[in-house]
Amino acid sequence: MSQSKEEKVHEVFESISGRYDRMNAIISFQMHLAWRKDTMKRMAVKPGSSALDVCCGTADWTLTMGEAVGEKGHVHGLDFSHNMLSVGREKVEKRGIENITLLQGNAMELPFEDASFDYVTIGFGLRNVPDYDQVIREMYRVTRPGGLVTCLETSQPTFPVFKQLYWLYFRHVMPVFGKVFAKSYDEYAWLQESTQTFPDKESLSKMFTSAGFDKVSYKSYAGGAAASHFAGKSF
Repeated sequence: MSQSKEEKVHEVFESISGRYDRMNAIISFQMHLAWRKDTMKRMAVKPGSSALDVCCGTADWTLTMGEAVGEKGHVHGLDFSHNMLSVGREKVEKRGIENITLLQGNAMELPFEDASFDYVTIGFGLRNVPDYDQVIREMYRVTRPGGLVTCLETSQPTFPVFKQLYWLYFRHVMPVFGKVFAKSYDEYAWLQESTQTFPDKESLSKMFTSAGFDKVSYKSYAGGAAASHFAGKSF
């Protein structure tokens, strides 16, 4: 019997959790750190706010948000992979940040009341869920009026030549990196498939608008290889 997307994703991230951070740095050439830093600058997070990091993985963005909201704020990080969360909990404990709560849960059915958070983030996780629209609707539901949802994700380059080189890298080079550095060729081959089928920037913007968000904008990085989408929820 073939696996569902949800089952496959869960298996992948349970398997690579211990090597995930190292591989992220390798396959993105550390550029994901600069993308997140610029995204945070554009978000202008207010101290004392409440935030949710969906598909938080090993909690890197969760930790960044925890620092941004400060001692009077609080951040929840949610992921469905027990092993990824275990790595994240070790980081939170090591950093001694007390305003973060990590919990296991499903992005398709967020275990929070309506209008619970000022900020909701999802970083390199939306492409892995079974239903993009459902997760976007759930993020809209738990965001307070006047709040902001931010999605940092891979995208679809449009520049000639660079576009071809980009997909050559994702289809052939990245899985080899996975085999060499993480002993996980199949898992990283699958991750490139999820990237290839993910909506482009304009299509994703329309999905946020359809869910009820307004003032939807995006910022491209690395020639369109990645992009951050910013979606505001009106009062």
